[in-house]
This record gives sequence, structure tokens and C-alpha cells, in this order.
Amino acid sequence: MSTILECKHLTKQYHQGDTTVNALQGVDVSFNKGEFVSISGPSGSGKSTLLHIIGSLEQPTDGDVILDGISLRNESRRELADIRLNRIGFVFQAYNLIPVLTAAENVEFILQLQGVDRQARRARSGELLKQVGLEGLENRRPGQLSGGQQQRVAVARALASHPAIVLADEPTANLDSKNSDELLALMSKLNQESNVTIIVATHDPKVIAHTRRHIVLTDGNIETDETRAA
Repeated sequence: MSTILECKHLTKQYHQGDTTVNALQGVDVSFNKGEFVSISGPSGSGKSTLLHIIGSLEQPTDGDVILDGISLRNESRRELADIRLNRIGFVFQAYNLIPVLTAAENVEFILQLQGVDRQARRARSGELLKQVGLEGLENRRPGQLSGGQQQRVAVARALASHPAIVLADEPTANLDSKNSDELLALMSKLNQESNVTIIVATHDPKVIAHTRRHIVLTDGNIETDETRAA
């Protein structure tokens, strides 16, 4: 498998008054195309910070992220916004859907920003909502959907632009056991079918069990990085 993402000596410091918090301490890790990876660790271990830096939502204090051959270190804000729009999909714990838009319109929103025409947007959203099991619910707004259904819309939205990677931060945290199981089965299926790299930050043992590769962060350092046999 080819390398799609490299993190090179990532360091992140936060300053709280006179105190310096070292959220990441020289993290070196790479990810291959098509991997499904979980990152776990106690609260404050740096897993969400690592995802935010990979997704260019935050800048590292030192180090670099290489995404599909592109160094993010010296990119402008506009260039980083373009990379997020075109190369990275996000799934958040709180779904982050736009409440006044329908499920289809939420999925299409990214494509609209890319300048994709209406007919192509509608076709893509219909295809994805069918893939995630929401056929027939395209015109419902988030408030008319269950938590599990909203997270499925979020997954469809993350895949809309054919991203190189999908980053998911605690995607099962607000779901019950049944919806968590269904979401994880869906993400595994989409990972295999589309060969997209999925990186999940999680506390959930079920998420870890669904991924072949599991990284444990402790105090901003990689403690273990293990890949199970297929």
C-alpha cells in the first residue's frame, strides 16, 4: 500500500498563564491509502489535537504534515481551506449538520462550495445517502432524524468530495450501542468499498475492534502502534 499521509515530528504546545501544556511531543507516524485506523488514549493524551493538526484545523508548534505529497506546513490559509474542502472529510462527535438544510442538502453543501452543478450534486447525494441506508429520507432535516441517522448523514457528507482521508473524532460518543454498531459496520464497509483512509480518535473499545491498526497516545507520545493480521 502507498503512503497517503505522513506526520513528521509533530509538536503542539498550549500556554495557559504561566503553564505550558505539551499536547504533542514529536509525533512521527504515517498512514497508508485505504487503512482504517483507531487512535485512543486517556483524556488529554493528544488524540484530538493530532486529528485537528492532520485536518489543518490547527497548526503545529513544530513539525509537518504531508498529505498525498503536499506539505501543509507552509501553505496559506486559503490553500489549507482548499485542501480541507477537496482532500479531507470530517465526521464530528456532535454531527455538525446545518439544521435548516435537508439531509441531501447537507451532503451537497461541500459540492456546492466546489462549484459542482446542481444535477451532479443531487446525483452524488442520492448515491451516498443510499449507501448509508437513508434512501427515502433525503428531504428530512436533522431535527427530524435520530442521532444515528444524523451521524450517517455526516458520514455521507464526509465522503461527498471523494477525499483522500476521512477524520472522525469520537463518532460513536453520542450514539447508543445499536446505532454505534451500525455506524461502525457502515464505516468498515465504506472503507473497503472506496479504499479511503479513515482515522478515528476514540475511547470506544468497539471502534478499536473494527480497525486493523490501533495507535495508543499517552501524554502526547505514541505508546503503541499495532496492526493486526488480516
